[in-house]
Amino acid sequence: MIERPVRIAVDIGGTFTDLQVLDARDGSVRAWKTPTTPEDPSIGLLRGVAEAAERFGFALADVGLLLHGTTIATNAVLERKLARGVLLTTAGFEDVLEITRHVRRDLYKVDLDPFPCLIERDRRIGVPERMRADGTAERPLDEAAVPALLARLDALGAESVAVCLLHAYANAAHEHRLKALIQAARPALPVSLSSEISPEIREYERSSTTVLNALLMPVVKAYLDKLEARLGEGGFHPLVFLVQSNGGVCSLRHAAEQPARLLLSGPSGGALAAGRIAQLLARPNLVAVDMGGTSYDVSVVQGGRVSVVTQGEIDRLPVRLPMVEMRTIGAGGGSIASVDHGGRLTVGPRSAGSHPGPVAYGRGGREPTVTDANLALGRLDPDYFLGGMMKLDMPATRAAIAAKVGGPLGLEVEPAALGMLTVVNANLGAAVRLSLFEKGLDPRDFSLLSFGGAGGLHATDVAAEIGIREVIFPREPGTLSAYGILYSDLVQDIARSRVMPAVAASLPAIKALVDGLRAEADAGLARDGVAPERREIAVAADMRYHGQAFELLVPWPDALDLPALLARFHAMHRQRFSYADEAEAVEIVTLRAIATGRLPKPDAAEAVPAARPALKGSRRVFEDGAWRDVPVWDREALPPEDRIVGPALVEEAFATHWIGRGWTACLGAAGALVARSDA
Repeated sequence: MIERPVRIAVDIGGTFTDLQVLDARDGSVRAWKTPTTPEDPSIGLLRGVAEAAERFGFALADVGLLLHGTTIATNAVLERKLARGVLLTTAGFEDVLEITRHVRRDLYKVDLDPFPCLIERDRRIGVPERMRADGTAERPLDEAAVPALLARLDALGAESVAVCLLHAYANAAHEHRLKALIQAARPALPVSLSSEISPEIREYERSSTTVLNALLMPVVKAYLDKLEARLGEGGFHPLVFLVQSNGGVCSLRHAAEQPARLLLSGPSGGALAAGRIAQLLARPNLVAVDMGGTSYDVSVVQGGRVSVVTQGEIDRLPVRLPMVEMRTIGAGGGSIASVDHGGRLTVGPRSAGSHPGPVAYGRGGREPTVTDANLALGRLDPDYFLGGMMKLDMPATRAAIAAKVGGPLGLEVEPAALGMLTVVNANLGAAVRLSLFEKGLDPRDFSLLSFGGAGGLHATDVAAEIGIREVIFPREPGTLSAYGILYSDLVQDIARSRVMPAVAASLPAIKALVDGLRAEADAGLARDGVAPERREIAVAADMRYHGQAFELLVPWPDALDLPALLARFHAMHRQRFSYADEAEAVEIVTLRAIATGRLPKPDAAEAVPAARPALKGSRRVFEDGAWRDVPVWDREALPPEDRIVGPALVEEAFATHWIGRGWTACLGAAGALVARSDA
């Protein structure tokens, strides 16, 4: 890994596969894009690596490390392309997965949509055993029932097995014994234990997480097998790590065993990059927005730290695992605009994806998208899309907007396209506003970090709408998620639930749990080959006031300083919910260890402006109700002293930025383009 000088980070999105290539020989960091291959993402990945090698002059054998963000787990869940699974649970608790939580997401809807249930009732089997909440056995595991259980698994055609026994977070002995008996008889059958993937309280969430993990195991393994089979081609033998939902990376072995940790693999790279940029630019408060082809992902950096939550969801299925806190809406460059029967214009969440893509791509798309609207208004150069790699079809774009949007609304092409952008910008602004308001945060205290292939065309308009006065366009924004992945570390999260009062009398039990967590975390890093001097282990606690049904994740630098932990909890509670009560009893629900293995990080060289004029010329753009000549700047040739006054366009190889009227932009630290509102 160290001897071979090239490190590559890959973020596979719905439309494009993004690469960032760091060559330690000269410190250069370069970006590349290639179309995603949905039928097998590893094909696009390897093709992108080969294209980058040819373009940037390195050999495949020079690549020592491949860091890989993937949507394979996410797409498998959304498309329900999952293994045929069976759930084993304590007898009498077979219906927990279907009962779910009594949550009404729509208070006034009579006919509620049922929560999804991935395993039908006839494939949920009760096991004779019972563990109490204190970890003692009320009923031992009946091993005599295992032969009949195996026969049932065979009859059901089980491709994977999820095991979630009652209170296994307190004592996992029954789960481990059941797994050993199953694997002794059926060694090829994947088995996922709740005590390994999510050893925490809350039966439904633990069951849902375990089931997702079990159903993904064959899917992810099949992908990893394909990827590994292709890695030897052309001398390409890098060490491979996959990006997890928590923002860290993990080994292929860990990913195969716990694929549920990959559910936010790709988007978390953008949050990682936002944290790094917050440090480089001395901007501790950032709203990071990633607008790609299909989605708009919002994450918040506050006080220099990326927000992490202990539970998320995918397609209304809870996932009780640490993950970067992110809000995602279906709004990207490929989001489709349509007019309903009532004459209402909507944009998204339907997307044209990469095939056929927007009408402008000329690949058979017939429905106008956000990218088409930007092209029709002159904000995109049809001859310089993706740095000239793809030509855009302006006549087809204008015709599609006229037919699908302008005609039904009685508008010309330009007002129709502008209406599309107004709708999508309102949706983007609402997502940012909600991400801040729900934490009690003021948008005026934050800068907007805009990235993704489509983000730069909307950033200043969205910022103006919600009251943010500074927008940051980082270097290589079209591949920034891959940039974040490029500098990631190995991260493992380990948790143990045990509800106890946060008082001095609990310290002996706390110390025993923390010592166990630290030992397990250290052993996990050792298995992944991390040298002792590169290991870091942090501790955190899930805390609540007595009687609450939710917790806050509170970092705990010193696991024996209980007053400091309580003070931090009260402060976090006050900020999040506008009140705190220091006299109220506080509980610790779960203790966590966050184990980090620091990967070597070669220094990147500073970007040098290209030796060509920064001002490329001007282009006709529809702005403020009329066609106007707008200056077009070359981002890669821009010197620090030049000031860009909006309205203006700034182009680079894989992104275009719109600097709106009333905004002024210039280069800042780390090559970032910083735009500020004149208002």
